Amino acid sequence: IFTMNPTCPIHKKSLKEDSVNITGKTKLVSKMWGKEEWLHLGDFCYKRIFIKAGTRTSLQYHEFKEEVNYLISGEARVLIGEEWFDIEENQYFYIPHGVIHRVEAITDVILQEVSTPEIDDCIRISDDYGRPSGRIESEHE
Repeated sequence: IFTMNPTCPIHKKSLKEDSVNITGKTKLVSKMWGKEEWLHLGDFCYKRIFIKAGTRTSLQYHEFKEEVNYLISGEARVLIGEEWFDIEENQYFYIPHGVIHRVEAITDVILQEVSTPEIDDCIRISDDYGRPSGRIESEHE
């Protein structure tokens, strides 16, 4: 059902067990639906995203940020544009800037996100917790 067609927003791929040791301090960002661990490296940003079962991220888009998310564990539904996709471990999806998207966790989910560095570029259309667009300072304490 999922192919490696680059125009398809979800891909299935098995990653190699390559290991690179990078030391540095991650930043923990608390979310109402879980948490994120951030690591910045120059022109891109890496996040490990934990989403609790039964919760979902904001319905949102980014003016500049682009991202690729790889599902490490769990099951989720992802809205990309106007289409919903069921995703499972070892699948990934691409979100170009300007595209509305949301992740709903069916089970506890761990996502690995790599994106362009505009990490506070979040225009929320709808949010279960009433959060406004942009950076939420209380999540960064």
